[in-house]
Amino acid sequence: GDPLDPANRVGPLVSKAHFDKVSSYLDAAKSETVLVGGNVVGAGFIEPTIVEAARDSRLAVEEIFGPILTVIVVDSFEEAIGVANDTDYGLAASIFSANGKRALRGARALRAGTVTVNSFGEGDVTTPFGGYKQSGFGGRDNSVHAHDQYTQLKTIWIDLNQQDESLG
Repeated sequence: GDPLDPANRVGPLVSKAHFDKVSSYLDAAKSETVLVGGNVVGAGFIEPTIVEAARDSRLAVEEIFGPILTVIVVDSFEEAIGVANDTDYGLAASIFSANGKRALRGARALRAGTVTVNSFGEGDVTTPFGGYKQSGFGGRDNSVHAHDQYTQLKTIWIDLNQQDESLG
């Protein structure tokens, strides 16, 4: 719907090029199991879509940046962590669990720049944001860590016990 209407939860994609790219993932979804959605619903709009896909599916191994969620069925918690980490990307991940210890263990094991537990989309300007592996640009946005991209650290050691006045 209208991105200026606060009642709408999903707006249009940002550009025609982005719309075309995300639409190509809908085409790829046709060879998988579309559980919900899967349709273009107007110029620039793709309805929220959930797809059950194979581990090696394009939908599972690429960053989509659109309203498509890929689900991969696994047999264990450990396998789920392995599947989540078996990608070239690591921007963000979420764990939903009633078991706090298991969720924390999973959050520590996931190779992603941001991990949320029992929530999604959390963020604050005081916390660093950025991805692992090929996600992002290698730095961190937000927080004091964002300044690190604009500085170079240097250590200088000077023996001030020397009698040479030229340093003063």
